[in-house]
Amino acid sequence: MLRTHTCGSLRITDKELCVTLCGWAHKIRNKGGIVWIDLRDRYGVTQLVLEEGITPVEVINTAKDIGREFVLSVSGTVLERQSKNNKLPTGDVELRVENLVILNESKIPPFTIESETDGGIELRMKYRYLDLRRKPLQDHIILKHNIMQYSREYLNKNLFLEIETPTLIKSTPEGSRDFVSPSRMQPGFFYALPQSPQLLKQLLMISGFDRYYQFAKCFRDEDLRAERQQEFMQLDCEMTFVTQEDIIEFFEGLLRFILEKVKQIHMSKFERLTYSQAIKLYGTDKPDLRFGMPFVEITHLAKGSGFTEFDNAELIVGFCVHNSANFYTRKKLDELADFLSQSHPEINELVYVKCESHDNFSSSVGKIFNKKQLGLWAAAMNAKPGDMLLILAGKCACKTRTALSDLRLRIGTDLGLRDVRKIAPLWITDFPLLEKDKETKKYHAMHHPFTSPKEDEMDKLENNPEAVFANSYDLVINGHEIGGGSIRNHKRNLQEKIFEIIGIDKSEALEKFGFFLEALDYGAPPHGGIAVGLDRLCMVLMGEDSIRSFIPFPKNNNGRDVMLDSPSRLSNEQLSEIGLKLV
Repeated sequence: MLRTHTCGSLRITDKELCVTLCGWAHKIRNKGGIVWIDLRDRYGVTQLVLEEGITPVEVINTAKDIGREFVLSVSGTVLERQSKNNKLPTGDVELRVENLVILNESKIPPFTIESETDGGIELRMKYRYLDLRRKPLQDHIILKHNIMQYSREYLNKNLFLEIETPTLIKSTPEGSRDFVSPSRMQPGFFYALPQSPQLLKQLLMISGFDRYYQFAKCFRDEDLRAERQQEFMQLDCEMTFVTQEDIIEFFEGLLRFILEKVKQIHMSKFERLTYSQAIKLYGTDKPDLRFGMPFVEITHLAKGSGFTEFDNAELIVGFCVHNSANFYTRKKLDELADFLSQSHPEINELVYVKCESHDNFSSSVGKIFNKKQLGLWAAAMNAKPGDMLLILAGKCACKTRTALSDLRLRIGTDLGLRDVRKIAPLWITDFPLLEKDKETKKYHAMHHPFTSPKEDEMDKLENNPEAVFANSYDLVINGHEIGGGSIRNHKRNLQEKIFEIIGIDKSEALEKFGFFLEALDYGAPPHGGIAVGLDRLCMVLMGEDSIRSFIPFPKNNNGRDVMLDSPSRLSNEQLSEIGLKLV
């Protein structure tokens, strides 16, 4: 090894020790007769000291050529620092340099390699290898590594097998567009990159492996958002001979284990809501439970008073914001109204009611509704003096709840209630098995077509499929869907029935899923599983707003890798090899 210690390992107990360090020149401070250099590697920073009259002349002369990010090898004696730095683990010591070698020079970086850098996101993505030298990103990558190791520890001791599934597979519909790869040896035929290993892990259960997991790379050709990339990693798991409750209990245990190891957070049982409860109370199937403000419907209390917006509405619904009446001035309320008009133009008016006392209110509709009526609204929402009610009405109940959900999150942010240090996990259960498209009138699977209906709902499949609930479940943390899974269809006739309902006829089912349907004929056991988005879990645990920080080489918002300049065109020779022509 070129070094005896790392730049983050030296302590006062190492005083007088002769050591060799390697790393990058982080900061250089030249005071004439004495030079300090902060030497950095991924383990930390150690201060080097070079002093005229003590440090060898040849070392002093070499040091004059050092610039930021030069790669150095230094040897010397560990000394106790005169001016200690309690912000650094190595802040009690420094290294008196006796030998110095410049292993490599560096151009001046295009941005500062600091926790708070001066580089914009596109510039840092172009020079991602430099951005990854910064401590925040290194901490994020290390966190992801640690979560993977803790997951392996927990799963391995519970008899799970880590099994790799292929990356080049058959294109099967799973809700997003596939990335495809042409076959050179079979012109005109294409592989697909897996959106998930869904069918492959089910086949492993049919194979008798009983408990499987994999840190699976998944690929989805969809628009990018802060919490979405075209390629990402998920912890993919499957088990046989289990119920929905078994899987929820087991993987809740895994998440509690990870939280204790990574965040030193000890949690009791996670909260649970059914899908219908989540929509009714929060307007979304991934509510942020770090704060309250559940929805209260007041349609029966507010309709029929001559206020057109309310009288024409399908739903009138609101929530109470405690101790906020004074905080939300008219200007701030106008900002909330502007926020809604831009994001939800179908909502015409934001109604507020400020509770000044038990029987006195100020409201944007105070000229239309009397104090008794406003008091009924306040009572329904359990409001107290100093609280404020925010109410929306709309002709479409679904859109109204969605708009109020976004408003609730905005309020939570305004009032500092979305504390990044707080973790609020939640299971959502009892999803509808199917949804009906309003335009095409066709059904599609709400989770995916391999999800089983609840046992006591099978008789509804024939005549009332929309009323059927699924054996599926989502894990939500702080308003983000972290994972989801289901109990699968393990009998061929039921799987074919689901295909039929969602418009996949027998010939298409055989073409796309014939291999899987045939496997179900050979004693497929009851099975189910879950997939947890690893990058998204890291994002939530660290209180970040993007998964990009946890992916070493991510794509930008246009799906490009600006460092690799990818995607790129192929040469005519490459295209001809796979039977394609340049358009």
